[in-house]
Amino acid sequence: MWLAQVGSERLDEIADPEKAILRGAEFYRAKGYTEGWINQRLQTIEMRKELTDEWKARGIEQEKDYAILTNEMTKAWSGMTVKEYKELKGLKKENLRDNMTNIELVLNMLAEVTTTAISRQEQPETFDESKSIAKRGGKVAKRTREDIESQLGGTVISPLNASDKPALEVKTDKGDTEE
Repeated sequence: MWLAQVGSERLDEIADPEKAILRGAEFYRAKGYTEGWINQRLQTIEMRKELTDEWKARGIEQEKDYAILTNEMTKAWSGMTVKEYKELKGLKKENLRDNMTNIELVLNMLAEVTTTAISRQEQPETFDESKSIAKRGGKVAKRTREDIESQLGGTVISPLNASDKPALEVKTDKGDTEE
């Protein structure tokens, strides 16, 4: 019965993808993430999908190649490989993005969106060209990270992880509009 129900739900999600997104949000809620963080994370999922679709259109198909490109982009914006970033956060097999603060998510998403845009414009034909573009997209996010850090007076790369979910969402004062 349970399998039939799950199968029916997945078929419903194929017909209406919004249901899958809502199920994903419910999953994060059940794990204790804040609403603001969940909304940010769902946006990052969409941007990641657009990037991987672009890479696929450019002939990138192997998982290891996606991992290499992601690693290059991450290193370009954060200064760390994915492995080093996971070590900073004390992660083993957990998803790095599920353990990022909302600022880290935004920077990662900026790197991905920029990489996607550059790739669409330049239409790379080789893996090495895509790798160069991934680094360039990451560097855009790096410059933004450095600007944010200069404004805040400290790093935004955080050892925080999902063991303290409320801390992943940086609180902002709505009354503070000083520029």
